[in-house]
Amino acid sequence: MLKALVAAALVALVAADSIPDFVAPGTCAKVANQNNFDLHRYAGRWYQVQIIDIPYQPYTRCIHSDYDYSDSVNGFRVTTAGFSPNNEYIRLQGNIYPTKDFPPAHMLVDFPSAFAAPYEVIETDYDSYSCVYSCIGTDNYKSEFGFVFSRTPQNSASAISRCASVFRRNGVDFSSFSAVPHTSDCVYRA
Repeated sequence: MLKALVAAALVALVAADSIPDFVAPGTCAKVANQNNFDLHRYAGRWYQVQIIDIPYQPYTRCIHSDYDYSDSVNGFRVTTAGFSPNNEYIRLQGNIYPTKDFPPAHMLVDFPSAFAAPYEVIETDYDSYSCVYSCIGTDNYKSEFGFVFSRTPQNSASAISRCASVFRRNGVDFSSFSAVPHTSDCVYRA
């Protein structure tokens, strides 16, 4: 049901007079998911250090998320925050959780300000990096996003290097990723 609703939303966007920038011709990569994914070990603070730009994400720098495991959602209550292009500190809350249709590393992002989307952990070591893919496709169009998460905002070169290799191996063009600035004026209070 959810997949049909998301596909219908994507078809409606494509059928509109103009195609949004985040919808492109092509198909989603068929990525592998982390084996034996451990929700409890994944909990905690993560920093976005490289992303495929998301035009409807309100923040562009200092992006960080707190993943609090919750039995009631069998997943995470997530608070994500950062600064907008106008230097406004923005904080959003939502849920990320596995569904019965997929393995635990293939979860669903559910934030009030956006339609639900896949959240696929391709690979993580839980302690330093996480490579996450999100893509919705229909009729040879896709809305594709990727994330390199690090447990620290600085010194994330090893996370970026590791995830670049992981994304390429899974058929995702890493050249479409861009850095998320984490400068000395960042405030982390998600």
